[in-house]
Amino acid sequence: MEKLTAAVIFGGQSSEHEVSCMSAANIIEQMDESVYNLILIGITKEGHWLKADSIQAVRQGSWRESRTEAVLSPDATKQCVVITDPQGQVTWAPVDVAFPVLHGRDGEDGTIQGLLELARIPYVGCGVLSSALSMDKLYTKLIVDRLGITQAEYEPVMAEELEDMEEVTARIEKKFSYPVFIKPSNAGSSRGVSRADSREELEKGLQLAASEDRKLLVEEMICGHEVECAVFGGGKEEVIASGTGEILAAAQFYDYDAKYHNAQSKTVTDPDLPGTASQEIPRLAKEIFKAVDGYGLARVDFFVKDDGTVVFNEINTMPGFTAISMYPMLWEARGMGKRELVGKLLSHARNRF
Repeated sequence: MEKLTAAVIFGGQSSEHEVSCMSAANIIEQMDESVYNLILIGITKEGHWLKADSIQAVRQGSWRESRTEAVLSPDATKQCVVITDPQGQVTWAPVDVAFPVLHGRDGEDGTIQGLLELARIPYVGCGVLSSALSMDKLYTKLIVDRLGITQAEYEPVMAEELEDMEEVTARIEKKFSYPVFIKPSNAGSSRGVSRADSREELEKGLQLAASEDRKLLVEEMICGHEVECAVFGGGKEEVIASGTGEILAAAQFYDYDAKYHNAQSKTVTDPDLPGTASQEIPRLAKEIFKAVDGYGLARVDFFVKDDGTVVFNEINTMPGFTAISMYPMLWEARGMGKRELVGKLLSHARNRF
């Protein structure tokens, strides 16, 4: 059988650049090279598209010194990557499928998906609308409100409103008691998220969130288990969900440092949850995935209160694939190893068009 060509795109201009590189290296390692020829494309933090020579270059970061450019062409008649070597010689490499392993802004928000749609190159993951909606926590909440699924009470704030900080803080304090959580509407890996136990901390948290996005959310604090569920499928393929996984954060909450820099943070698959939460969460995860028109994969996050109440938190349409990431871990707990999972994601992507 003739090999297919798969382009793996990683890095990107978001604050999750390093996480994307870690995810990509783990995915590349699991791709079946008897089926796929690989083109590895790294996007620097400045937005420069470069060809990486090997998985070692991705892991070590030396791909950023590459002098060979590799850019997706939006030309649907070509369906290719345009490669320019250091001498300026240009080649067109046809691509059968793409795996955009990009987290956060300019990757998980519909932008790269739009480019791949223009190029008519099949790709792994959710489409333009689904990615954009799911990346934006405020708009996700509006959709989940329509589903009637319980979620944390919230108050939207626009960054420009912070010019009158007194009015904003008074509005929030009228609606909530402390503590509250402040989040940028568009950011991943808990970037820009903080907890506030006082007005002073609230003001600092709003400014921090505004450094990530112009739309902010202030949410009530939910006490309970922080759990996640993996979803796969969509299109003509049945949507399936894994079991649940629980995050045991070493910090006050599971922020970026707790996720990636604190060895005391742990994740547990199939935890003992109160009430019927373990059965309810996979059903709700599939319902939310379908409501945002999901395709391919997503990780849906919830809280479970001590009385068994399930509260939706957020959905991630390109969840991490690092050594500590929950998405592949949840499927492994169901007997699907990383190699099989990556193969299924690529196969499902090829049916996109």
